[in-house]
Amino acid sequence: MAASQGLEEAETKNDHGDYILEPLSLPESPGGVSAVEGTPSVPCIFCEEYLPISEQNQLLKHMIIEHKLVIADVKLVADFRRYALYWKRRFVEQPITDFCCVIRTNSEASLEEQDSYFLLCDALPEDRILREKLQQQRLREILEQQQQERYDTDFHGSCMFCDKEFTGNRSGLLNHMANDHAFNIGLPDNIVKCKEFLELLQKKLDSLQCLYCEKTFRDKNTLKDHMRKKQHRRINAKNREYDRFYIINYLEFGKSWEEVQSEDDRELLDNQEEDWSGWEEHPVCAVCLFCEKQTDTTEKLYVHMEEAHGFGLLKIKTQHGLNFYQQVKLVNCIRREVHQCRCYSCQEKFQSKRELVNHMEETKHIAFLPASSMWDQPQYYFPTYENDTLLCTLSDSEDELTAGKQREDVPVISEDISNMEALKRSSVLNQLLREEINNGEP
Repeated sequence: MAASQGLEEAETKNDHGDYILEPLSLPESPGGVSAVEGTPSVPCIFCEEYLPISEQNQLLKHMIIEHKLVIADVKLVADFRRYALYWKRRFVEQPITDFCCVIRTNSEASLEEQDSYFLLCDALPEDRILREKLQQQRLREILEQQQQERYDTDFHGSCMFCDKEFTGNRSGLLNHMANDHAFNIGLPDNIVKCKEFLELLQKKLDSLQCLYCEKTFRDKNTLKDHMRKKQHRRINAKNREYDRFYIINYLEFGKSWEEVQSEDDRELLDNQEEDWSGWEEHPVCAVCLFCEKQTDTTEKLYVHMEEAHGFGLLKIKTQHGLNFYQQVKLVNCIRREVHQCRCYSCQEKFQSKRELVNHMEETKHIAFLPASSMWDQPQYYFPTYENDTLLCTLSDSEDELTAGKQREDVPVISEDISNMEALKRSSVLNQLLREEINNGEP
């Protein structure tokens, strides 16, 4: 309770009635110089030092050296400025020792020679709640911006390769560059901050820099020949500078989609007991939510999860009246929590998935539907695993409750990568996100 009380003090309600973190006003900087309008500044949590958001690392260094404060996993904080403002306020109200872990250096020396550092991390309940709220609000904001850009008819831009002018919707320009110049930065519906993205790419071309290998050339013609002959008319996917322009990178802040996917793949490989060398000859249909059991039909998987783990997905769906999209979010949430070795009922963390599942089965936590505030969130429209067959076989049908017992012999063809790519290209997900934003759902 104490962890959430402090957070509520810094909250207010928006037009939709949702609680949001209040944007605390910036005090004047040292020397009477106010923060530059339009240029966000980040405060030191302890003193009157303010630095531009672009100099965040300098501020972190200042807090370590001058105030002995270490903030863990800063890159995973969705909005560091508001994060710092929140803790600045809290440390005025209560001493830092009420919140932070204390780390002592030179432990073998005398007390006078020892240094004490304070660690602020998401292992602290209040810090974790703050980070999660900042992340959820940032995701809602970016989804709103994406929807506005998708339906904006006032867009104006020119092709970077032929100077042809485009007005109306951004998709006209992006599709033109992809179809006529083989320059594809992705589907328009997957991009956010499109104007800023195009301006950044144009700036690099104007500075005679190749967008893929990022080498600089002596003149424009040489650059064009290089990009055409080397087939470098594409962006460098390893350049993290572009991550902020793709909506999928906001799924888990501080990590790109490649990092999230590699973690999930590594987890599957580490726990897979069978030889994967011939997996293409034996395509799987579905993977259990709690173990590595794989079945060739989802009906068999439902039976396995209920008999082996005591988890009845179809019963939960029927009892709580979950529609298709709620089932999608629930499955993705459970997969994420299990991947992180955390009980979705009591939030207790474990060292391994096996320990987690044993705990959930013994306490019967596995059989209960998690609180809707946990799983009924827009980020869980995105699959935890790239090729999750279970998601593709969910249904609104009410007669599925007995399907697991009656239809085990009915073959179900698992999806391939091409089907998943087609699913990504559909506008269903974006339609859902737009409806959720318009309805003001959290």
